[in-house]
Amino acid sequence: MFEIRQRQSTVAREVLGGLTTFMAMSYILFVQPIVLGGAGMDHGAVFTATCVASAIACLMMGLLANYPIALAPGMGENFFFVHVAAVMGAWGLGVGWEMALSLTILTGLVFLALATVGFRSAVLNAIPDALKSGIAAGIGLLIAVIGFRYGNLVQPAPGGGLVQMPSLQSNPIAYLTLAGLAITLALMAFRVRGAILIGILASTIIALVWGKTAWRMPIAWPSSVGPTVTGALRGFAGLSEALASPRVVDVLTLGFVLLFMDVFDTVGTLVGVADRAGLMHAGKLPKAERALAADAAATSIGALLGTSTVTSYIESLTGVAAGARTGLAALVTGACLLGSVLFYPMVGIVMGEFELGGVLFFPTIAPALIVVGAIMLRTIRELDWDDPSEYLPGFLTMLTMPLAYNISAGIAIGFVSYAFAKIVTGRVRQCPLIVYVFAVLFVVRYVVAP
Repeated sequence: MFEIRQRQSTVAREVLGGLTTFMAMSYILFVQPIVLGGAGMDHGAVFTATCVASAIACLMMGLLANYPIALAPGMGENFFFVHVAAVMGAWGLGVGWEMALSLTILTGLVFLALATVGFRSAVLNAIPDALKSGIAAGIGLLIAVIGFRYGNLVQPAPGGGLVQMPSLQSNPIAYLTLAGLAITLALMAFRVRGAILIGILASTIIALVWGKTAWRMPIAWPSSVGPTVTGALRGFAGLSEALASPRVVDVLTLGFVLLFMDVFDTVGTLVGVADRAGLMHAGKLPKAERALAADAAATSIGALLGTSTVTSYIESLTGVAAGARTGLAALVTGACLLGSVLFYPMVGIVMGEFELGGVLFFPTIAPALIVVGAIMLRTIRELDWDDPSEYLPGFLTMLTMPLAYNISAGIAIGFVSYAFAKIVTGRVRQCPLIVYVFAVLFVVRYVVAP
């Protein structure tokens, strides 16, 4: 069924590969409730939704496409989801996170429809590589900045400055963050599988000894997804009202960015993992549409249950390195993710009680955010550093996101600057039509009708 022998693998290797991938990616189980909790969502419901949706997604990927690729809510997509929730909540048409879930459901359905009609090459050529690299790197920088803030390594600077490094003399939260970061860095330097997860657990142990978090029975009956499921369904009312109002441009823009991030995360991961596993044939990826369909369906299912965009995980490369070559590894990872639904109390242990001056901090997951942000910066090597019309828009995109604390603002300045650069240099045809369209929409959004 899984062509294990044909792909020169064994059942034991597939199981080991699936377990290895789970170890490498399971940090998201601790991060996701904290991130989406910032949008007002129930931590327990988000945790259950994340586990169940990820397990279903891995099952579909393994059975439909037979690839050793695991899926879960994407880092970057989850922070953009919180941004979408904040924007929609400000419209006063309903609860922000509810409408954000509804929009994510629709985005997944659009992705699924496109995946079934062979749209892959068209989408791959729709956005310039410079903007892809700049957006990925910008989101990475933003995630890292949030990690620094969660770990109290930076704070607002007085006198008009952006941020400053606080004193470490009486800053135990920063010490815990730095300890976790040092442990994670050392583990990654020695290529220890699951380094990020181990770093989170090590920080939690230090917090337990320190008395900043309390031990509790780590196993409990899963939390209900009822609050998030009903919220996702309620969100369609506010979303429909927004689509029938002058806010329609904002809705379409946010929906496009959600779709854009999901598509390119998925395509990039599929190509990268399949190439490393030796599954590419003549430069093409067999069953690509099936893999894309599984990813798209998982996005809608995950949003309906109550979590942000579910996408393919590049951490699947660790499983491939351990020998995984088939979809059986994805099924093993999915089984581990589903079993994790019983361990929600572990999230409470990891979160702890870190408060200073009325502000909550999360030093146990801050190192994970910083490291993931650094990993996402690798895309800048794809920029054409000999062409200012390519690297400057990419640079402006990646710099704006952390400075403005806003993903869509970075995407906006990237699209506008790229279109302008191609027009002013007389290379109009080098810029795809969709970039011109959204450049105009962004100008209208920020200048004409801010």
